[in-house]
Amino acid sequence: MLEKLIAWRQRNLTDKQTTQVLAFFVGILAAVAAFLLHWIIHLIQQLLTKGFATDAANVLFLLFPVVGIWLTSLFIKYVVRDNISHGITRVLYAISTNRSRLRRHNCWTSVVASAITIGFGGSVGAEAPIVLTGSAIGSNLGQIFKLDKRQLMLLVGCGAAAAVAGIYKAPIAGMVFTLEVLMIDMTMSSIVPILIATITANVTSYLLVGDKSMFSFTLDSAWSVERIPATVMLGVFGGFVSLYFMRGMTWCEGQFARMRRHPYRKLIVGGLVLSTLIFFFPSLYGEGWDSLVILLNGKTESDWDHVLDGSLFYGHTDLLVLYVAMVLLTKIVATSSTNGAGGCGGTFAPSLFVGGFAGFLFARLWNMEQIGVYIPEKNFTLLGMAAVMAGVMHAPLTGIFLIAEITGGYQLFVPLLIVSVVSVMVISIFEPHSIYAMRLAREGKLVTHHTDHSVLTLMSMDAIVEKDVVSVKPDMPLGRVVSVLSNSDSAFLPVLDQGGRLLGEIDLTKIRNIVFRPELYQKMRASQVMTPLPAILYRNEPMTEVMRKFDTTNASVLPVVDINNVLQGYITRTRLYRTYRKVVADFSTE
Repeated sequence: MLEKLIAWRQRNLTDKQTTQVLAFFVGILAAVAAFLLHWIIHLIQQLLTKGFATDAANVLFLLFPVVGIWLTSLFIKYVVRDNISHGITRVLYAISTNRSRLRRHNCWTSVVASAITIGFGGSVGAEAPIVLTGSAIGSNLGQIFKLDKRQLMLLVGCGAAAAVAGIYKAPIAGMVFTLEVLMIDMTMSSIVPILIATITANVTSYLLVGDKSMFSFTLDSAWSVERIPATVMLGVFGGFVSLYFMRGMTWCEGQFARMRRHPYRKLIVGGLVLSTLIFFFPSLYGEGWDSLVILLNGKTESDWDHVLDGSLFYGHTDLLVLYVAMVLLTKIVATSSTNGAGGCGGTFAPSLFVGGFAGFLFARLWNMEQIGVYIPEKNFTLLGMAAVMAGVMHAPLTGIFLIAEITGGYQLFVPLLIVSVVSVMVISIFEPHSIYAMRLAREGKLVTHHTDHSVLTLMSMDAIVEKDVVSVKPDMPLGRVVSVLSNSDSAFLPVLDQGGRLLGEIDLTKIRNIVFRPELYQKMRASQVMTPLPAILYRNEPMTEVMRKFDTTNASVLPVVDINNVLQGYITRTRLYRTYRKVVADFSTE
């Protein structure tokens, strides 16, 4: 049946039309996956925390997160048997290096793993796993219907956009997120399928959970121009909090990476750190939306004091600012410990959480010090969410539209613009890439909005290496070398030792003065006429570096070797540029 459907599609529909049809189904499936994930998370949390005291600390907070991470680790090790951490980074990696091909198990394994992690208290977000799930759904549907790599990339973007739209009921933010964070180009052929996916996911979410926004929010007082200085300062503060978020997360992940050969040590260290932090600061439990809702909806001191419920700070209203500041600082550690110990979750929701607490803290300190006009804490909690998320993701439009859509806070659209743009300007001074792209950028594997760099990233070294190479040994007589050159199509001969390691090369253009002197044929050896190489290319080296070496040396041919200096083949400038032009043409085709 499926084969008949595929054959009918190939006869009657173009790739563009097929992509638009598949985008509709991607939207439905991604929204259903998002609904199931949150339903499972809430079910687990209700079963575990029902009856917990609000006026005292709960000892079970020391146990649940460790158990959740342990169960997740077992699931990944014995069922998944693959790396499913850092969901959005995995999507970027697939786009950059794997022609947008995601494995089939990614359509469901992230849902299960993150539900266990977050349900038991892991301080991470469900958004990145759902983005990976939605992208995997799009990728695999495209592979089933045999679409080309450009349409596959677009369907991956449709899945990511549908996931964001399905989770937050934010179709515009879903589209903007995909175009800002994941996609290479914004064209009409890209926007239409993404819009189809996001609208479909949004409608499906409304059918499943109703029309209520994820966060209920009512404006405390209308924004006015007198608050511009405070708004700009919040944007600057949000930029530095974003920098702390990214640098802190990277440092913590590095510490756990050092323990990768000792999984039980990672579990013990990460689990103990996480459970201890949650015991002292229950707001760190799970995604932490309950605490964020309190800050967004509070109107009086007694309302905001509920953030302290279930902690050792309960009843000490004078310590609210200290508690909020400590939660802000430790959230990064809690999130890193969750993933580092073996849990599964993302940094999308933690950036919103940190941003909300940062905005509240900024407003409270501003009002306490009476620096200027009064600024409403709840409004600045909302603005802080946009500032930090925009900074962490280097995506100001996503920060603006997501916060406006999930809270209905369109009345604050102008200050949302200000804090998001200022935050991104500040963070860009220190970090050129988003937290998701940072790892790939360091490896030169990131597809970006820079078309030239994106084309080079999409090129494969294996596709342009000429492996059928004639070589000579260093002790070969010159006469024999001349004979090999005369029977070769190349003007270059690599000189290899007995182990196949590259020693140098013989360039016909550089030995013309002795080629026609037969009296030297038996006196001279290959090692005497070989010359040093202008540059060496290494296997799996980024194509941007390959192009740079050709440009700086002006060489027409360069050898490719492995880490042991064993020759793998040659790349010619002609073939490199011919392939580059072809990829540019394919890349630009609408």
